[in-house]
Amino acid sequence: MAPRRAAVFVVGAVVLVLLLLLRPPPAAAASVGVNWGTMMSHPIHPSAVIKMLRANGIDRVKLFDADPWTVAALAGSGVQAMLAAPNDQLDSLARDPRRARDWVRHNVTANLNAGVDVRYVAVGNEPFLRSYNGSFINITFPALKNMQRALDEAGFGQRIKVVVPLNADIYSSPENKPVPSAGSFRKDINALMVDIVNFLHANDAPFVVNIYPFLSLYQNPNFPLNFSFFDGAVKPVYDQGMVYTNVFDANFDTLIWSLKKAGVPDMRIIVGEVGWPTDGDRNANIKYAQRFYNGFLKKMARNVGTPMRPGHMEVYLFALIDENQKSVLPGHFERHWGLFTYDGKPKFSMDLSGNGKASYLAEVKGVQYLPPQWCVFNKDTKDKYRYLPASVNYACSNADCTPLGYGSSCNGLSHDENISYAFNIYFQTMDQDVRACSFGGLAKITTTNASQGGCLFPVQILSASGRVVPLLFLPISLVLLVSVISLL
Repeated sequence: MAPRRAAVFVVGAVVLVLLLLLRPPPAAAASVGVNWGTMMSHPIHPSAVIKMLRANGIDRVKLFDADPWTVAALAGSGVQAMLAAPNDQLDSLARDPRRARDWVRHNVTANLNAGVDVRYVAVGNEPFLRSYNGSFINITFPALKNMQRALDEAGFGQRIKVVVPLNADIYSSPENKPVPSAGSFRKDINALMVDIVNFLHANDAPFVVNIYPFLSLYQNPNFPLNFSFFDGAVKPVYDQGMVYTNVFDANFDTLIWSLKKAGVPDMRIIVGEVGWPTDGDRNANIKYAQRFYNGFLKKMARNVGTPMRPGHMEVYLFALIDENQKSVLPGHFERHWGLFTYDGKPKFSMDLSGNGKASYLAEVKGVQYLPPQWCVFNKDTKDKYRYLPASVNYACSNADCTPLGYGSSCNGLSHDENISYAFNIYFQTMDQDVRACSFGGLAKITTTNASQGGCLFPVQILSASGRVVPLLFLPISLVLLVSVISLL
């Protein structure tokens, strides 16, 4: 009988191993997707990113364009997609319905035929931001209507919904009554918003809103820190029998009241962007990001909704991977929203299912790096020190020096280390070209890792695009320049 028992044990063990191997990846919390931006100098190959998404159980993405290189990788993946026509296309889409038909033909019909699961088309991205000074106010709604008509004509109007992702700055409550029930759309766009939401509602399309508790904290030094999170460590806000213990719920319900006053109280809402950055500000760090996501994902898993809209919510986390080419005009944190670092590695442990079993997400596989070498300040060139400010300025104007800002991960570097960071990040951005580590003799290449404590001096990855995407010359903030140059 012993051999039979041994055989049964072996068979049982084999079956157990097979079950473990065939077990599906852990699923993200119900209806939690991610925003996938691509404004980086060295992009990872989209197919590798898709494999990472699937390994982590993420089945929906929100894009900011319809770039063929990215969208093609979604074909047959089982990952649902929101494609987008960026703000710079709104004018042509608004003026000429043929442009909308062409856009649908090239980006919707072609991709559907190729096996891409397109669910939404976004017209613009936060086009009514106050910082745009009204540039898109007169063209967004016409572009929306033309895109809807083009989808209808192509036979996709019932299957694919047209949306306009909007920032939460389009509605608010008055300062003398800062509660959700007092909320309404901004006076300068109220009539337009009423038209838009009723049009969307008539076409069974959702309202897409971007809500950022971090920005409430960033923009108001007196904002209560704990109200940004979901662990209840705060004095509640009461409003007509509703109790609010976090700013996300209060913000969301301010939108509910705004929609109610616009005549669409039952309109479906998607949270298009929600997240927490990990660098670029004193409140942008791993500790707070982990605290935010842990609370938020548990909330999503429980399907508790908000006081005014209890139940299921559809959300897209912002964002997938850090983007070192984003504008820093809103703040240095703009380049650090990613759940993953520039090379596709998870920044911290988290549980996308919201069940409280946090672990590190699966990383992007197959990422290749440039040689392990760094560009650092050459201290032996004292006769050239007068060129330092201009050299650091040049490096930081063409690469990402945001970790050097006040309260950021590299804020504690010494005089020489600040210079080395600036030189190295430029050197890496330029694919370690030896000419990018000269600075008139002020820099040198070393094989000794220059990272200091919590400040990473990165080694760049090989760009999957086969070339370095030139950095746009984006003005870095005066505060950042002062914080670096003042040490020189």
